[in-house]
Amino acid sequence: MGPENSPLTHKLFCMPEPLVADALALALEAGGHHRAALALTGPPAAGKSTLARYLVRRVNQEAGKDTAGYLPMDGFHLSNTQLDRLGRRDRKGAPDTFDGYGYVALLQRLLTETTHPVYVPDYDRVLHEPVAARHVFTPATSLVVTEGNYLAFDEEPWSLAQDLYAELWYVETADSEREQRLHQRQVRGGATPEAAQEWVVRSDRPNGELVKRFRDNCTRVVPSGLVPRH
Repeated sequence: MGPENSPLTHKLFCMPEPLVADALALALEAGGHHRAALALTGPPAAGKSTLARYLVRRVNQEAGKDTAGYLPMDGFHLSNTQLDRLGRRDRKGAPDTFDGYGYVALLQRLLTETTHPVYVPDYDRVLHEPVAARHVFTPATSLVVTEGNYLAFDEEPWSLAQDLYAELWYVETADSEREQRLHQRQVRGGATPEAAQEWVVRSDRPNGELVKRFRDNCTRVVPSGLVPRH
């Protein structure tokens, strides 16, 4: 059966959601023993992880289990032990508080190692630490959905990944809405409202302004109205 007559192709023409349809198209183009990477970037709390998980879920619903997998950049946070060693814990979330080269290396593995499971890390907001092997890519996976603040940066190590992305989407949300989410995130993590606000102003806000500088490196802008809430 040719690609133009496959069940997945038929689903593409029936999909009501353009973002899901486009993600499905990337999965179809890859197919077989190949993989494509769809990258989502944007400032902190823009909705990247929400959209990434949604796309993975919907692609798998439409095309079959494990067609899409999730690779979060936050899984490459340096541990608190390493941040303390480097004197960067009070800047956690800045570009140099991640293992960026490790992220690029694992993305390269995902795009080339397709005959066996590949395990990827995530970030635990209860532990406030990265955790190993929370997600797995199986040989059936043809689409890598990855997201993170710094995926559009034009400096190493982040720039090394940009040739690996089939598409790079920028998720855009109003600053006021983002900062409200960031404040709530800190409070849920155990911070007082005052400490949460101090962190947003001192850390999240400048990181967000930095991310905005690289918006034009992206292939598409996704406005907040297209990002699902759950």
